[in-house]
Amino acid sequence: MNLSFTCKHFDELSLKELYDSMVLRQEIFVVEQNCAFLDADGKDQVAYHCFGYDTDGQLHAYTRLLDKGIAYPEYASIGRVVTSAASRGGGWGRKLMEYSIEQLYATFGQQAIKIGAQAYLEKFYGSLGFVQCGEGYLEDGIPHIPMLKN
Repeated sequence: MNLSFTCKHFDELSLKELYDSMVLRQEIFVVEQNCAFLDADGKDQVAYHCFGYDTDGQLHAYTRLLDKGIAYPEYASIGRVVTSAASRGGGWGRKLMEYSIEQLYATFGQQAIKIGAQAYLEKFYGSLGFVQCGEGYLEDGIPHIPMLKN
């Protein structure tokens, strides 16, 4: 499988891209992870959205980029990090995050990035330069840790 990455502001999204991102987010965060939460949190409209589509037009990877002051008062953020079940194990999560970090810097400038990582992914995010920067917490019943990349 080969994925092609793009990044667009909310106002530039096609209806297909918006729909695909909502389906993938719900498929993984709500159904697979069994979390009932309001995914449409009002931040999508001010975000940039990164997509990883295969050659058949199927979305396999997605993130949402937020400027400083939206998710965290002093930091930009990458959130809603998700890969489809079909694409896991192929290194696409790493490629997605590398692309997302690059796009965040290109869009908002070189700066620190804060994320709320699922705790079991600490080593993965650590390999990308993120370090834990606070106490762990539960979000929707899933252990998370705050992480920062300077």
